[in-house]
Amino acid sequence: MATNGNTNGHSNSHTTVQPNDLARSTDPARYSDHHKSFADSGLPSKPDAWVQRAAQVAAILAEDAAVREKENKSPFAEISLLKSAGLIKLLGPTKYGGGGQGWDVAYKVIREIAKGDGSLGMLLGYHLLWSWTSVVVGTDEQNDRTQKLIIENNYFVGGAVNPRDNDQKIRDDGDHVIFSGFKNFNTGGVVSDLTVLEGVYEETDKHIFALVPTKQDGIQFSHNWDNVGLRLTESGSVNIDNVRVPWIDALGWDPTTKTPIESILSIPWATLLLPTIQLVFSNFYLGIALGALKFSAAYTAKNTRSWPYTPKPVATGTDEHYVLRQYGSYLASLRAVEALANVAGKKIRDIYFHHSEKRDITAAQRGEVAEWVASVKVVATDSALTVTSGVFEVTGARATAAKVGLDRFWRDVRTHSLHDPKAYKEEELGRYLVKGEVPEPTWYT
Repeated sequence: MATNGNTNGHSNSHTTVQPNDLARSTDPARYSDHHKSFADSGLPSKPDAWVQRAAQVAAILAEDAAVREKENKSPFAEISLLKSAGLIKLLGPTKYGGGGQGWDVAYKVIREIAKGDGSLGMLLGYHLLWSWTSVVVGTDEQNDRTQKLIIENNYFVGGAVNPRDNDQKIRDDGDHVIFSGFKNFNTGGVVSDLTVLEGVYEETDKHIFALVPTKQDGIQFSHNWDNVGLRLTESGSVNIDNVRVPWIDALGWDPTTKTPIESILSIPWATLLLPTIQLVFSNFYLGIALGALKFSAAYTAKNTRSWPYTPKPVATGTDEHYVLRQYGSYLASLRAVEALANVAGKKIRDIYFHHSEKRDITAAQRGEVAEWVASVKVVATDSALTVTSGVFEVTGARATAAKVGLDRFWRDVRTHSLHDPKAYKEEELGRYLVKGEVPEPTWYT
């Protein structure tokens, strides 16, 4: 794995923008005052302070989120803001300058960022998951080396791991493995420093994960992400063309025998990445919905008019019974989802805290955590879609103007909630409750 760059904990604060990317990218210099302010403040030290730091960043992003979303430029500036605020170091070991926080805090931080900008909430969530890959499927030495690289260089991590594109193959080449193939979706790769690659090793059914430098000829982005929502996530396609990786960087594999280390890649431990990222999804859905509720409430207070054609007209939109009732219903719904998400977040935190050393969880323990996560996924999806579409009913016809930008919240949730069918999560929960079936680990479970 490349280790270029200084390692003083403050290097590479801003992902480098290549000259040919300038026209389609945002400029990190736009946040120069904030970069300085965060640098002067240093990293937060307590969980609440991390959430507060995320709220500060979310407020900055929210100022022009609708405009930036329409421009659809590669978010180099926005990633630089996450970097200078220290948020991408949140889970990293303190010995290398990381925040040393647990996943329960990480989920709250993701949620907070998504309130201001759904795309950036998603990007941060995926980065935290990909930077955690070595914790789950790497050896202790590989993980230590990976964490040191990411944290000391302040690297942002993207991933080309879309499991439904299974044509990425890996072949042996002496001291290296070579990745080749195509992914219809990758997340954050264009603006990343490192990319997680995944594929099937030749003539086996075994998968290999590895982190590689993003800026190399063998990683070719199509720059074709132009979807309905989450427009700044750079989730377009990528071609992987003969990317060489040292065997020592094949996570969880023995470079001498070129075989997986069973004690590392054992089921169910090695599949914990899946419920971990599923809860990432739910938290940025929730954050987007909370952002929509806050945005629309402010709009209603300022702009929404009362309905005059009624036997008992009221003076302002904020006095309308149906408006207040609807807002109250939405708030109650999202608070309930938030409470459930916090419980699930603590369960993910605890399973890592208590079992990382021995990797000794049982299928039943993994299954219980996965079903808490599935429960959040179901209600977060339903509530977020309901709120982000329903806020138009309490803001009024003028809120549909493009300049208002209220539609971006629904488009963001709708786009990602199609990632995997919610119906299968509901069936899975039913089987768990009625039949006592522990869910079989899959790429989506």
